Amino acid sequence: MENVHLAPEEEENDLYTGYNDYNPTFDSEDLRNDMGFQQAVKTSYGRRPPMTAKYPGTAIGGRPIGTAYGSRMPIGTAIGRPMTGAVQDGAARPMTAVRAAGYSSTLAKGSSFDPLGQSKGPAPPLETKNDDTPEEKIKIMEKKVNDLIEESCLAHARGDLQQSLEKAKEAGRKERALVRQREQTGTADHINLDLTYSVLFNLANQYANNDMYTEALNTYQVIVKNKMFNNAGRLKVNMANIYFKQKNYTKAIKFYRMALDQISNAHNAMRIKIMQNIGVVFIHMGQYSDAITSFEYIMSESPNIKTGFNLILCYYAIGDRERMKKAFQKLISVPLGIDDEDKYIPPNDDPHANMVIEAIKNDKLHQMERERKALAEKYIMTSAKLIAPAIESSFAAGFDWCVDMVKGSQYVELANDLEINKAITYLRQRDFKQAVETLKMFEKKDSRVKSAAATNLSFLYFLEKDYDQADRYAELAMSADRYNPAALINKGNTEFVKEDYEKAAEFYKEALRNDSSCTEGLYNLGLTYKRLGRLEEALDCFHKLHAILRNSAEVMYQLASLYEMLEDPHQAIEWLMQLTSVTPTDAQVLAKLGDLYDNEGDKSQAFQYYYESYRYFPSNISVIEWLGAYYIDTQFCEKAIQYFERATLIQPTQVKWQLMVASCYRRSGNYQKALETYKDIHRKFPENVECLRFLVRLCTDMGLKEVQDYATKLKKVEKMKEIREQRVRSGRESSARSRREGSAGSDSGQSNHGTSAKGERLSVKLKTLPGSNEPYEASTQQEIDASYVDPLGPQIQRPKTAARKRNEEDEFADEELGDDLLPE
Repeated sequence: MENVHLAPEEEENDLYTGYNDYNPTFDSEDLRNDMGFQQAVKTSYGRRPPMTAKYPGTAIGGRPIGTAYGSRMPIGTAIGRPMTGAVQDGAARPMTAVRAAGYSSTLAKGSSFDPLGQSKGPAPPLETKNDDTPEEKIKIMEKKVNDLIEESCLAHARGDLQQSLEKAKEAGRKERALVRQREQTGTADHINLDLTYSVLFNLANQYANNDMYTEALNTYQVIVKNKMFNNAGRLKVNMANIYFKQKNYTKAIKFYRMALDQISNAHNAMRIKIMQNIGVVFIHMGQYSDAITSFEYIMSESPNIKTGFNLILCYYAIGDRERMKKAFQKLISVPLGIDDEDKYIPPNDDPHANMVIEAIKNDKLHQMERERKALAEKYIMTSAKLIAPAIESSFAAGFDWCVDMVKGSQYVELANDLEINKAITYLRQRDFKQAVETLKMFEKKDSRVKSAAATNLSFLYFLEKDYDQADRYAELAMSADRYNPAALINKGNTEFVKEDYEKAAEFYKEALRNDSSCTEGLYNLGLTYKRLGRLEEALDCFHKLHAILRNSAEVMYQLASLYEMLEDPHQAIEWLMQLTSVTPTDAQVLAKLGDLYDNEGDKSQAFQYYYESYRYFPSNISVIEWLGAYYIDTQFCEKAIQYFERATLIQPTQVKWQLMVASCYRRSGNYQKALETYKDIHRKFPENVECLRFLVRLCTDMGLKEVQDYATKLKKVEKMKEIREQRVRSGRESSARSRREGSAGSDSGQSNHGTSAKGERLSVKLKTLPGSNEPYEASTQQEIDASYVDPLGPQIQRPKTAARKRNEEDEFADEELGDDLLPE
């Protein structure tokens, strides 16, 4: 009892006494030696063993209860556990609930204050997840399938259709393996139907995107027939779309209607879209009445611009004037659901509002609104141009009705555009007077419309070669809108035809400053530099233009022409080769290639391109001449005959082609045919000296009796020729007679002696031909042979092609200046 601390009978004055005393009861190190505590820990749920009473009949036998005024006696336990507060081995145990856990007025021996038990070290690591369990394996496989679906969708968004299909197929294989694993583990009831649906749906989509329509339809059928998938019937819309692409319109209609039956009225927007598809299919089938039924239902339930336009097309197809008018009125009354443009005008007094408006002025929503409005205006303009000639007796009256309707709608600004389209329609009908009158009505309108009308008027007068009026209206268009590139180009064109190239270049440059994408201005600027002799700057312009218009034949031809002028034939040939890939049948381009190769001395390549040019355009005299001369050079005179005969058909009044045919017969040894040809030439041209000389020579060598007749005729013709020459010489002495008789002399000489440079080239070629095998090759005969080779006379004009029409070295064409009409 000496170690038992009893409560004092009287309160002490010091409230803080005892806090520094050490009570060994709180020492946890003795718990290992406490048999009662160890027994309690070992029993189930920490229960103590049952207590036994020393004194029968009592539950607490041997434990007298002490009071505050009496001495407390220890209460014994069945196993001799000490009482609370009792001393055991010199350590006093704490009284539970008297002091807070972890706090003590007396520290244990060698212990420190550690309420959180941090001195015991870090907590043991968490148990690692076991990935070998079937459920964990299934979760990993599901994640892989989802990742493959996502990769497939991303590949499709990038445009890699093949990769997206491969990923979709791989996702399908892994999903089937996942289902088999669930069946093996006995968890088939927990199959993820949403995952299966996603895999099949994505696979069908990717099949359709890769134009594998049969596989896509089969996959969709798997989804639709599975009753476990909710709302799978909607996918019949996709199947109908595939049938539409396959032009199987009957099945497309069937599946669209099946999908329509499975969609409730709550999804009205979806039903409207399907109805619109049904109407489009009926249009493709030519069943306009059924299409009208669908479109009229849509316009009554949920009107939209596209359906209204399709409805007008159907009415136009069946020729119903009144219903066309009603449909047009419905079309211009369809609400667009976009904000007014005034919303984006910033107020001047509110900087915060200005910042907000500046931020939303070009955001995605505003861009979408502008696109929707532009699409609506396009449909309305197209509809008006379509129905205007059909709804009234004349297209002018029809346009006037459409303009009146538009002026009373939300698209009032389109009325002026319709008027301009009216003028353009007059142009297409070649009624220039009415077109000019219509456009002149806009001279007093607002600046935008006035500028557009004046630009078109300038273009019209330019086409009519009334350059003063074209210049006047170009000035008017510029004064109304100085930033109108078309007006500046027209003004530059008028200066170009006046040969004021410096000023024209300035206007073209200004047009490019206002609109850097103005290809007409850049093209015309290149032509202007070419006229000015600034070839490097012209080359730079056309190189820039080629970067914008990669397949423009005109630009490629101009580049080839500039390189030829810069004496770089290899670059010129390279650009012409690129041009042939764009226009492979352009005979003039092929002929130009042949000419460049001929100048380079490559006769075989030159022959190839000249021959290809002849195949596509067998009426080009220069090409025919070159081919004929080539065969004569290579000693194949028989093959040259067909080309000179072709030249004879093209220019029957030119005697030299027939003389060339006869010469080829003579060179090839066919003297009889040559004689017949010369006789035929003599009948057509009885005064041709060269023909008579060859007739005399042939008849003499062949011993024919006609030789005397031809000799007599030859003398007469030669005498007449001498008389003409004497008259010409005498005429030069008198100025009056020289003008009159000199002209006659040149006319007579022109029939036999033309002045074409190409003829001279051919003449030189023929004179230098080897003639050792010719039976008539004597010194005098060579002179006779060469004398008949007259220079070529005037040639027929070559037809312009897509590539050559831009060649301003030949002539200045209106098209090459790009003074086009404004967009319709």
